Amino acid sequence: MKKSISFVVYLVLLTQLGFGQRALSEKMAITAMDSLYKDARFTNKERGPQWTYDMGVVLEGMVEVWRNTGNKTYFDYIQGWMDQFVTEDGDIRNYKSEEYNIDHIKNGRSLLFLYKVTGKQKYLKASEKIYNQILTHPRTNEGGFWHKKIYPYQMWLDGLYMAQPFYTEYAALMGIDSAFDDIVNQFTYMENHARDEKTGLLYHGWDESRRERWADPATGLSKHFWGRGIGWYAMALVDVLDYFPQEHPGREKLLQILNRTLTAIAQHQDGKTGVWYDIVDLAARDGNYVEASASSMFVYAMAKAVRKGYVAKKDFQESIDKGYTGLVKQFITPGGPDRVNINHVVTVSGLGGSKNYRDGSFAYYMSEPVKPNDPKGVGPFILAASELEFAKTAKGGKVNVMLDNHYNNEYKKAPDGQLKPYHYLWDGQDNNGFFLLGRIFEEYGGKLNTLREAPTQEKLANTDIYIIVDPDTEKETTSPNYMNEVDADEIASWVRAGGVLVLLLNDAGNCEIAKFNTLPEKFGITFNEDNRNMVKGNNYAEGAIIIPSKTEIFKKTKKIYIKEISTIRATKPAKSLVKDDGDTVIATAKFGKGTVFAIGDPWLYNEYVDGRKLPAEYQNFDAAHELVRWLVKKAK
Repeated sequence: MKKSISFVVYLVLLTQLGFGQRALSEKMAITAMDSLYKDARFTNKERGPQWTYDMGVVLEGMVEVWRNTGNKTYFDYIQGWMDQFVTEDGDIRNYKSEEYNIDHIKNGRSLLFLYKVTGKQKYLKASEKIYNQILTHPRTNEGGFWHKKIYPYQMWLDGLYMAQPFYTEYAALMGIDSAFDDIVNQFTYMENHARDEKTGLLYHGWDESRRERWADPATGLSKHFWGRGIGWYAMALVDVLDYFPQEHPGREKLLQILNRTLTAIAQHQDGKTGVWYDIVDLAARDGNYVEASASSMFVYAMAKAVRKGYVAKKDFQESIDKGYTGLVKQFITPGGPDRVNINHVVTVSGLGGSKNYRDGSFAYYMSEPVKPNDPKGVGPFILAASELEFAKTAKGGKVNVMLDNHYNNEYKKAPDGQLKPYHYLWDGQDNNGFFLLGRIFEEYGGKLNTLREAPTQEKLANTDIYIIVDPDTEKETTSPNYMNEVDADEIASWVRAGGVLVLLLNDAGNCEIAKFNTLPEKFGITFNEDNRNMVKGNNYAEGAIIIPSKTEIFKKTKKIYIKEISTIRATKPAKSLVKDDGDTVIATAKFGKGTVFAIGDPWLYNEYVDGRKLPAEYQNFDAAHELVRWLVKKAK
């Protein structure tokens, strides 16, 4: 009941503040594109833009908005900025590894993102240069990274976010298994030194040498629990876990650190406003104030940790709901058409330095300026809003979605030199992957799985939706796993018992159809061994399909794009859902308690969903949402 009440309050709040239908995450992103990075540090054509970590935080928010909307504007913004830094040879303009500033590692995640989506080697080469800084970055005696070369023997909470998510993602991509012990150690060192046993909170910084004036001579610790510092640390943990190996023994240690950190954060949430103070444990002290960036980070870290199953929902959902409602009420104001502002963001807080020495006192933290739309608040708010918007859609229970990697079983050499599965898989962020389709399934409560063996009723026992894509020919796989009568009977029995089967084939030149038809013919569906919609170049009209006004699945989608397809012959119990010039393009079947959806193309892979290629008139992104909603409904 608490969740539903909170959600109603949230909706009323949005109405009162005058926010329209466009999501708050997108409105904040539009504000960022309009207003950030317009000064001389970023617009001087001769010197080039400054390589600054806070841009990387904003760009990570943009990634989520692009994935949420399928609008290429946000992708182009990310790529446009990184292309101002990265040359075709992979050099990075205005990045100096020899400064050994851990902040400079942050933007490496944007480079890895662009490499995974575009496949352009320049982004991978640039990422390698950033990784090389990690290899020689100075460390404390036990092995923790210094915050900066100019801050010897110091670890700050901020540094965990600046380096570890990139370090983890790069190590996972390149097969650097030795890195994962080091990554666990960084979080462990920081917690061991900075965590206060009484409150569970983490002090902002630790000086191993005890030489700094801000450092306690006995412990080396700074004096206060700075909100955004703890926020950086919490965000680092949830982002690192995205790429940290499931089987690595250190993963459990990271989960325990995350749980302890989020528990302490939740215990210091302000009961009146729902958000957090700049100095987290001193809410009652005169001069302290509720601060937007830390509050956004805390909501993001908790919400993502719950969504990913890193922490128990029952322990944090109330804090998430109160926190997000508080974020919107305390900090967000309209900023014009389709725009919002985020207010009360502290611009910066640090320790030490050669000018205007930062002594870590309460008075120091209160002296730092606060302003609206600082990037360090904008980026985390976009991330927090995206998580809450995602969770709102996914309410109503989980469905298990299984993607076949048996009949479609192609391999190619990965960046680490190993042969690995690729083509129409959940983790593929390039044109041929299903990363965005998987994300849409997750948005509606889907839990993603992959089956690399022949399907049996036993292996499909806990599966609600089973997707088979583009069965291999011999030109794609040396020894294809062809459909056969035994496999087809197993799948059909699973469908009859209530399973939802999705068949996404291909045209006859790129897909094994004859043997595979053993399966769909059990439902009255036959894929024809033909080639339709053979689009020449960018003549997109040759792939256009008009959706009838009244279909069971597509209520709003009017026009889609499908290239190089096989048509379908449908007989009872199957029926044609979408026809074009007399050809059945999409068919469905009710079979026992189950359902079958069939189309002669992989169709909803990234290239034709992400908005980067298709003209806006083609509604593949919207169609993906409508199809997934229908499949999930049929599976429940």
